[in-house]
Amino acid sequence: MPRSSALAAPPPPVGDLLRRYRDPGDPLSCEPVAQGLLNHGYRLVTTRGDYFLKHHLDGDRDTIRRQHRATRHLQAFGVPVAPPVEDTQGGTVTVIAGRCYALHPWIEGRHRNGAQLTTVESRRLGSLLGLVHTCLDRVMPDGVMEEASRRTHDDHAHDRPHDCADPADTFALIDELLTLARGRRPRDTFDVLAEHRLLERRTLLERHAHRRPPPVAATATGWVHGDFHPLNLLYRGAEPAAIVDWDRLAVQPRAEEAVRAAAIFFVRPDGELELAKVRAYAAAYRRAAGAGTEELAAAVHRVWWERLNDFWILRWRYQRHDRRADPQFPAASALAVWWTKEYEAVCEAFSG
Repeated sequence: MPRSSALAAPPPPVGDLLRRYRDPGDPLSCEPVAQGLLNHGYRLVTTRGDYFLKHHLDGDRDTIRRQHRATRHLQAFGVPVAPPVEDTQGGTVTVIAGRCYALHPWIEGRHRNGAQLTTVESRRLGSLLGLVHTCLDRVMPDGVMEEASRRTHDDHAHDRPHDCADPADTFALIDELLTLARGRRPRDTFDVLAEHRLLERRTLLERHAHRRPPPVAATATGWVHGDFHPLNLLYRGAEPAAIVDWDRLAVQPRAEEAVRAAAIFFVRPDGELELAKVRAYAAAYRRAAGAGTEELAAAVHRVWWERLNDFWILRWRYQRHDRRADPQFPAASALAVWWTKEYEAVCEAFSG
């Protein structure tokens, strides 16, 4: 089901937790879910069935409850989701020893990337994300959106919300990462590739620094899933069974989520995008979300710039000494280069 951290975590207090629910059955097994990077999740099997048990690491109960309410309302609109199970008090967040847990139904299904989707299924994917955005507009109260926007402004007092990367900061980061990559002993093929991509990216940024986008228009923002990619979408056969992991539900530029998702779903191992599928996906998204071509073109530009300045995988490896994202680096780093070269074609695929 949803993604989970591979890092060691204290086992969940299954017995204490299940006593808070109505007839959940007796526990038989509780195994960590292996996929993913951030969350602690478990497949919990009881005598009455299977559940997904999620340990929310941030522990912000109000935020978690907001996510849970959103999924319940989205389900009523026909969005494929897996809302949490209510406990005997009608709550969905269980706090034990200071840790927050939620119990969800287990959804059988598999993850599918863009290479496994037909053009028709790619179109359905775009329609699904458009449905998510339009339904979130309906189910999230305006006051909550205003509060979320205010918090975003407060949290980024020195970094304007939705503003784009400053190349001066990126050049400094490139220098730091180059020093770390060159200093690794013993060096491996990843370190050699990282050095090559860092030098390559610095040249591209020097050439394109004048293309830094302006701040995003407020009219382009709304509630988004926040992390829409293959590991957060389960399929049963050809049909989406559940969109999972709503931890990053937030007010952000809507069309940018559509572009980011496509850049993950439809990237090939060599870093190229499957533009025929992107075109079908984007056209369906525009229809479903009511998004104009200018909004998509602006989103393409901002996400391209974001990718050009983004080194999160290298930061994980060299600054945090966490290699779990390493397998994503070859395609992700090649994409930024290819996208720069094929900028007009990518823009046309999303907005043409």
